[in-house]
Amino acid sequence: MTAKALPPVVDAETWRRHLDDLRAREKAATRELDAIAARRRRLPMVEMPDYTLEGEEGPVRLADVFGDASQLIVYSHMWSPGKEWQCPGCTGFTAQFTRLEFLEAYDARFVVVTQGPIGEALAYKRRTGNRMVWYSTADSPFGTDVGAPPGGGFAVNVFLRDGGTVYRTWHTDGRGTEQLSHTFALIDLLPYGRQEEWQDSPEGWPQSPTYSRWSGSEDIAALYGDPSPSATTGGR
Repeated sequence: MTAKALPPVVDAETWRRHLDDLRAREKAATRELDAIAARRRRLPMVEMPDYTLEGEEGPVRLADVFGDASQLIVYSHMWSPGKEWQCPGCTGFTAQFTRLEFLEAYDARFVVVTQGPIGEALAYKRRTGNRMVWYSTADSPFGTDVGAPPGGGFAVNVFLRDGGTVYRTWHTDGRGTEQLSHTFALIDLLPYGRQEEWQDSPEGWPQSPTYSRWSGSEDIAALYGDPSPSATTGGR
């Protein structure tokens, strides 16, 4: 980055005019997101089988993963068998969620599931300082059925429970998960944005290969994780 890679300098009135033009588009986007959310609330749903997942305390039915809530958000964390460090994107993404108690007021819960064996998954959770509740689908077809099969990518699914019956109401993957993150929203406010090569930026703006500025799993573990030996091994 050089000193020339700067936005144009203008007077306050000109700046305000440009800001107002952008604000009109931002407000239109907000209204469109409201309309999308309204459409989401009108989606039909599909009944799910009675899956059994593996939790820290042992096997648990999907219906019981909800706890006392009737709504459940599930993030499917990518898992590579035998790897010391798992997907940095998933590791960093779920590391953001440290205060989820507010969901209780909305009759909801948010958890992580992964195809990794529960002992290894919980050890990785501790090693990276993750604060969410984790479950394993290593011995269940659940992951495959909701778009996150072994060796596959990450995904977000939402479920609704009515009594003992669970329904799937929403799903996304890829960049669809960005709406759950505050990190990209903050970075996109910056003059230089994400600084990734694929982005439409002015000439001379700093740009790097995609993902190159993201924190690695090792970095996240160093910042937030448990350095004790017990955090590196699983008990199940």
